[in-house]
Order: sequence, then structure tokens, then C-alpha cells
Amino acid sequence: MSKLRVFLLIPVLLDPVLSITFYLPVNSMKCLQENIHKDVLVLGDYEVDENPKTRTNLKITDSSGDPLYTKENATKGKFLFITESYDRFDVCFNSISPMGTGRVPDQLVILNLKHGVEAKNNTEIENLEKLTPLEAKLTHLEHLSRSIADDFTYLKERGKEMQQTNGSTNTRLQLFSVLSVCCFLALAAWQVLYLKRFFKTKKLIE
Repeated sequence: MSKLRVFLLIPVLLDPVLSITFYLPVNSMKCLQENIHKDVLVLGDYEVDENPKTRTNLKITDSSGDPLYTKENATKGKFLFITESYDRFDVCFNSISPMGTGRVPDQLVILNLKHGVEAKNNTEIENLEKLTPLEAKLTHLEHLSRSIADDFTYLKERGKEMQQTNGSTNTRLQLFSVLSVCCFLALAAWQVLYLKRFFKTKKLIE
């Protein structure tokens, strides 16, 4: 039985909403990869075309392979988790059928993924309904401003880390260059002394 595994790379550093639709061939696996910040609420919902001859499993894991959400025979549902660290997360749909490829049509998969302020806004919808439209809009803008501020703080910290890494690398390169020059000078001096001694031995020079 052949198995196809496809990864879709989705850069979502600052975009808190992901909505994607794709077809999942029978006896294959498709995974979506996302990089998400630490302590971020992730909320998602999915819908897979039902087929009595096919079983579709959903599994969400971090970069270490630890499962965050699993669902066998996934047809429609929601999932929610909070990230413990900045990491890459894989959302994988696996189609399994004993009928083999070519006999079962591809399944349509719809995935909506929200994180950060959009996920919080969705989970707090009941509280927002008790507010006036203007208050609800201001509350949403407040959460969005905090999310943007957190993103810029993270980028600033990453910039500092990159500067430290670049500084350390430059220092090592300078030290390596100095040591290389010293080695070349020592080798040149040794060659001059060796050749001078050799010529004296052969009485070519005094």
C-alpha cells in the first residue's frame, strides 16, 4: 500500500488566522506546519467529507512529536490548546482505506485555524454579546493591540539574540584570522631558516 506524505509550509508569524481547503487522496497524508509563539491560544475547526470506505485520522504534534490533539475517524469537530513554547506545530490528516488508490474519490478537507487575539475573540464571544457594538469593537481592538505589541516585543528580542550571535561569530572569525596569520608567519619563518640551513649544508651559501 503506497502512502503519500505532503507538507504545506504556512508562515503565520503575524497572521493570526489560517483558512485552507484541499483534497486528501486516499491512503495518503497531508500535513500543515505552523510556527507559533509561546503561551498562545490556538483554536481550530475542521470538516472532512464523509466516505464509508475511508477512515480519516487527525493528529496535531509539536516539533518533538508529542501529540497535542488526536482524533480517529475525524469528520467534523474543533480543537483547542495553548502553546508552551515557540515551536513548529504539524496538523496532519491521514486517509486510510482498504479499497486501495484509484477506487475511492479524494476527500475535501476544510480547516480553519485561529490563534492569539482571533482565538480569544472567538472564545469570548458570549461576553462580547453582552456589550454594545462599540464596546465590543473597542475590546477587540484592545486585544489586537496587545497581540501586535507582543509580536513586536518578540521580534525585538529575536533581533537582540541575532545581534549577540553575529557579534560572537565576528569575534570568533577575527580570532581565527589572527591565529591563521600567526601560523602563516611562523611557517614562513621556519621555511626561511630551514632553507638557509640547507644551503649552508650544501655549501651554497656561507
